[in-house]
Amino acid sequence: VQLQAFGGGLVQTGGSLRLSCAASGRALSRYGMGWFRQAPGKEREFVAEAGGGRTSYEDSVKGRFTISRDYAKNTVYLQMGSLKPEDTAVYYCAASISPFGSTRSESDNYWGQGTEVTVSS
Repeated sequence: VQLQAFGGGLVQTGGSLRLSCAASGRALSRYGMGWFRQAPGKEREFVAEAGGGRTSYEDSVKGRFTISRDYAKNTVYLQMGSLKPEDTAVYYCAASISPFGSTRSESDNYWGQGTEVTVSS
């Protein structure tokens, strides 16, 4: 499975961005897909996940970010709004290795390359 993430960039505080992550090599409709981020000097952290008809979010992004999936395109999206400087990070998409798995189990994921998001104040 290969994951290709794109859509990062530079945006002002309060702005919006949409990240996309396209998967190839396997249809991932039965697999969890999600997003993580790693800010400079910090550990990678969970952002959002979608799978099994459910979505979940890290508390700081609830109400501002929306994760969605296009199963026909084997793609997961992260719509980010009301961006804050603390959202600045490299964002990584992930897919669970096991069917019906959760991406929160980081060691059991496929990973895409990161896409950088910078929010200016």
